[in-house]
Amino acid sequence: MTVLYFLESIRNSVLDFFFSAVTHLGEETVFILLAVIFFWCIDKKQGYYLMTVGFIGTILNQFLKILFRIPRPWVKDPSFTIVESARAEATGYSFPSGHTQSSVGVFGAIARWNRNTALRIVCVVLCVLIPLSRLYLGVHTPLDVGVSIIIAIALIFGLYPLIYRSFENKSVMRIVLWSMAALSVGLIAFASLYRFPADVDPVHLKSTITNGYKMLGCTVGVCIVYELDERFIKFSTAASLPAQIIKFVVGIIPVIIIKTFLKAPLRALFNDHAFSDALRYFLIVIFVGCVWPLTFKFFSRLFKKVNNE
Repeated sequence: MTVLYFLESIRNSVLDFFFSAVTHLGEETVFILLAVIFFWCIDKKQGYYLMTVGFIGTILNQFLKILFRIPRPWVKDPSFTIVESARAEATGYSFPSGHTQSSVGVFGAIARWNRNTALRIVCVVLCVLIPLSRLYLGVHTPLDVGVSIIIAIALIFGLYPLIYRSFENKSVMRIVLWSMAALSVGLIAFASLYRFPADVDPVHLKSTITNGYKMLGCTVGVCIVYELDERFIKFSTAASLPAQIIKFVVGIIPVIIIKTFLKAPLRALFNDHAFSDALRYFLIVIFVGCVWPLTFKFFSRLFKKVNNE
């Protein structure tokens, strides 16, 4: 807690605003947007890389949270205060840090894959600032953040050679993708069947099961997307800049609709069972990987024709 008390002592309104803004870059929405941008507009293989690092990291993070069940810093030490604006998103157990896991995993993976120096510098800076924001805001300890960084780096460098060579050796890609789905099933089984002590937080336990189903929907969806794309769709990300912008802006709207507005109807349909979240995230992945890419040839040809004229 020594580090947290030091950061607490230097808080001011400017730093509070800055780190409150920075910390949002580690949220799920940012991961989805980045993964979609790379998958649709930049490099399909890199999109798979970001997704595998992100999904496996999330599954491991959720497993460790419910396994160790370490409370937040202000719960362990009631005399410690946090930046109040961060409290709403700082739910559940503390160890390890989900924001750190997501941000270092995604931005670190981008830095590992790309050779552009400026891009790498930006990504590395974000890999430092976002974990630091979790400490400054007081919602995580150095242990929470440090373990997440180690896991993220291990995934970044461990998965890089596998995904990089996977399009030449497709069996490797299938093993990686279906292993993600198996890990999701394992998380759901552990959280659902393990006899936790009586003091376990029931809200967080339910959240872990829900997140496990979300990951199951995502990972099974990616497995199906990969097979359909390899066999039938075979889409290319190539297009002019105006086409890429329109492709992303128009395509992301159905993703937002599925993610936001289908939640309540599916929950009602499945009697509030977490399977509804698995189905919702499955539909998101299928749209991203199979449905919208069917339009990519249209966008590419349309703007190529306009440019020629």
